[in-house]
Formats: sequence, structure tokens, C-alpha cells
Amino acid sequence: MSEKDNITVIDVPVKHAPCPCGVAGYGTNETLNSSVTSYQDTSTVFEEDGRQVTYLPLTIKRHEYQYVPFGERNLLPYEIRDRISANMVTSQCQLFNVIACYGQGLRFVDRQTKEDVDNEEISKFCLANSLTETFLEQATDMKYFFFSVTVIILNKKGDKIVMVRNKDAMNCRFEYAPSTQSGEIEHVFYGDFRDGHFEEDKIEVIPLLDFWNPLGDLNYRMGLEPNWKTGEMAKPTQDRKFAIVSRMATPGCQYYPMPYYISVFKDHWYDIYELIGMGKKHLIRNTSAPRIQIEVHNEYWDNLCDVEGIIDEAARRKRKEDEKQKLIDYCTGVLNAGKAIVSGYWVDPNGKENRMVRINVLNDKKTEGGDWSDDMSEASNALCFAFGVHPNLVGATPGKSQMNNSGSDKRELFTLKQAMEKPFHDVMCKPYHVILHFNKWNTFATVDVPMIQLTTLDENKDSKKVSNSNGKEEESDD
Repeated sequence: MSEKDNITVIDVPVKHAPCPCGVAGYGTNETLNSSVTSYQDTSTVFEEDGRQVTYLPLTIKRHEYQYVPFGERNLLPYEIRDRISANMVTSQCQLFNVIACYGQGLRFVDRQTKEDVDNEEISKFCLANSLTETFLEQATDMKYFFFSVTVIILNKKGDKIVMVRNKDAMNCRFEYAPSTQSGEIEHVFYGDFRDGHFEEDKIEVIPLLDFWNPLGDLNYRMGLEPNWKTGEMAKPTQDRKFAIVSRMATPGCQYYPMPYYISVFKDHWYDIYELIGMGKKHLIRNTSAPRIQIEVHNEYWDNLCDVEGIIDEAARRKRKEDEKQKLIDYCTGVLNAGKAIVSGYWVDPNGKENRMVRINVLNDKKTEGGDWSDDMSEASNALCFAFGVHPNLVGATPGKSQMNNSGSDKRELFTLKQAMEKPFHDVMCKPYHVILHFNKWNTFATVDVPMIQLTTLDENKDSKKVSNSNGKEEESDD
């Protein structure tokens, strides 16, 4: 234990640090006075999928940095996106999750009435930053990667936050904590990391505010408040752009949290669904035999051409091919179902009938590839379960025989799904609370994400808006 800058620092070995930020004395025989502020260096507990954290060098404008790759090949977010998009069930599940998380969008509401604020400054801020798209992008990142990076931009004077942007989580990389002077993540790097050779002007370096206290860190950097750890004031920085990280909690402390749905790729159901689809495709392609055989007498073609007065040999061949195609189209065309065809026949001297055209039905089977339908439904349900979506809400198992729920059941499922989005909303609202307090709007306004609640027929309306802001429930007609 060492004393430095009035802060008690405990050096805990990695094997004794099971939690992200650490608990004073946990796993050791040390005891601390509760009045002393303690913290652990995050670099001692960071892990990436149970392996040692690796880092890569990065040079931006002649400044050397080190960052942690997202996955072993630094391509994990792109691979996750591609695999989810390649499966229609997982793709629609994620779309449903994003829309459910969005609810009715982020709102700046009055603290007392819970209605949208009527403030010109806030209205201009919302319009200037397209908060609808910004919040929807944030919801997408949270559902796909369980974290989002929000960038706030101050005015030239540094006393107001005037812009807010969401940085695509796929293209964000975090600085390697032990390589910094403070031992914490100080920067977020934003750019296209699919190429191993980076150009300086294509990678953006953004200062990262403290994860646990972004408002206090921002006030400290702007020279408005003392450091919450040391009590020291700092000279105002010239930086006007800062990043705020919002992330859902996951087991372990990883630079890039692994969403719970990742288990679908480690389990077998994603592969089973893919193999069933491939199997049905090849089954239909390889076992679908011709259903109709058309027999034509050799003299039929000559008689046809003679009747029509076709003499030229090339023209006779063409007429023969055209007649073949007409017979095929007539016998197999959907629009010709239930119609009749007239063909001639003649009787030889022995009294045997010889038909000029004869049509034989080889296969009465109307459909192919019905195999594994139950397995496909089972795999689809398993994928929906992994993404926390009931299959009947996204139509993964349509049809009357698929145990579809009633309207009341679906309404309750939808309400339950939106209620489960509250932890995401609380985490996602962190940057906007920073904006509210820094811009001094917090005295009369707060942020809320109203949800859509489906109603019953007796209420004579399709839906209503439900707000759980500050623990109070308010309802209003949509």
C-alpha cells in the first residue's frame, strides 16, 4: 500500500481482482478506513475473453499511441455484423431489439409535468443535432455491441455543449490503459480499422472523459471544478471535443463488452439453422424431377408445316422449335390449370390407335423440400431465444399450427419487452445528463425515453405513451 496525492492505492494481483473497479481490500488481508477514497488501477483487472490483453501501436500525427484490438484480428465487430446480417432470423431479431429500445425516442421533459419542455435553447439544440437519428444510432450500437461512444462538442468559449454525435462502435478502439500516464483509458480512436495500414488523417483521436464521473472530469478539464480525486484545479484545456462511453455491464471487465447473444455463435443453433437452409435448397434443386412427359409423333411436325405452307427448311426447323415451346408452356404454365388441349390421332390397319401428341404425368407431388420443417422452426425459436425476442413478435414461426399467441398475450409480451429496456435507457441517457448539467438545464428539465404501450379494445385507442421518468408513471394518449 502506498500513499500518493492523498489517495490510497492498493496493488492487487490479477488473480485477486474479480470485479471491474475493485473492492477495497477484497481478496487480501488489507483493511481500509472508510473515510479514505480508494481505487484500483483498471489495467490490473482488464481481460479480453479470458486471455491476456494485447495491444497494437498506432501513430497519429507523429504521436505514438497503443490501442487494444477489437478481437484477435481486430475485425470482430465487422464479423459479428456480417454473421447477424447473413441470417434472416437474427437480423430481424436485432432490428426488433433496436426499435424496442428506441421506444418513442429521447425527450427533454419538464421535471414537474413530465411533458416535453418548451424551451427555445433546448429546441434549437435538438434540431441542430438530429437527436432522433443520434439516439437511434446509439440504440443500434448498444444492442449490437453493448456499448456506445457519444461525442460532445463545446462552443469556442467552452461554457456550453452545442453538438452531440454518436460514433459507430464498430469503428471505435480504446487506448491501452497501462500505456497512459494515468494508467487509465485516455483516448478513443475512431476510424476504419479493417486495413492494417492506417493513414494519419483517417484516424480521429478523441479525449475520453472518466467513465464513472464524466461531468466532474469535464468540469475539471475546463477549469470549473477541482479534481474529484486530488482536489487540485487544472488550467482549462483547449480541447473542445470529448467522448463519453456508455456500456452495459457484462461478466468480467473487458475493454469491449461481449453481449450475451454472442453465445448463439458459440452454440450450435446458428450453424444448425444455416445447415437446414442449405440442405433444403440442395434437396429441392437435386430431387425435383420433371413432372410431365410430352410425346410427339415424328409426322406431327411435317403435317404442321405442310398445313401452314412452310417450305423453307430453316423456317420448318424454327416452326418445330416454336411448337415444342408452346406445348411445354401450355402443359406447365400456371395460368393453364384446368384447361384442355386438342391433339389428333390415327388408327393403323391393325386397329391400333396412334396419337400424334401424348402427355404423361410423371410426378403428382406438388411440393418438394418439406423435410426438416419442424427442425427449421426449432432452430428459429432457439435463435430468437438467444436474442431475447419472442418468435411470435417477429414472425419467426408464422401459421395457425405454430402455437401463435392471442392478441392479449402478444400485447403483454410487447409490454414486457419494452419494460426490460429500462436498464439500456438508463445507461444510454448518461451523455444527455452530462449535457443537461453542464448547460445548466437540469434545474427545470430532465431526459426520458417514453415507451409505447399497446392497449385493449375497450380503451378505444390503439396505444398510449408510458413514462417511467424518475420513478413516476405518467400516461398520455398518443
